[in-house]
Amino acid sequence: MAGPLAKVIAQAVVMGISILARAIPAAYGAALQNAKKGGIDAAKASSEGILGRKKMRLDEALMVLNLEKDKVTAEAVQKQYERFFTANSVEKGGSFYLQSKVYRAKEQLDEFIKEQQQQPNNGK
Repeated sequence: MAGPLAKVIAQAVVMGISILARAIPAAYGAALQNAKKGGIDAAKASSEGILGRKKMRLDEALMVLNLEKDKVTAEAVQKQYERFFTANSVEKGGSFYLQSKVYRAKEQLDEFIKEQQQQPNNGK
């Protein structure tokens, strides 16, 4: 009796696998079509990773280095960077994660300063 029952179970498993093999690519294709309709570039969306962004936002960078947007200068960024980076040194019992946050904040603010300098009339 195990023979016919095993045959029925095997057929059900094969049928289930074949249904999934057709349904998964169809669902993926539909998701790509929906993303294109919504204005999302599928290649860009997949390259951004799970978190959805690669670089730190400006407001977060300002918070990490304890600066205000209107008072951002290259000297102020460098001073705060050195202060927080050395304070969070692993050798001093700090955190590599926090050091990387400080580094990324400096990177973002350096880019912000560069963009501000490239603007002909930045309001000052």
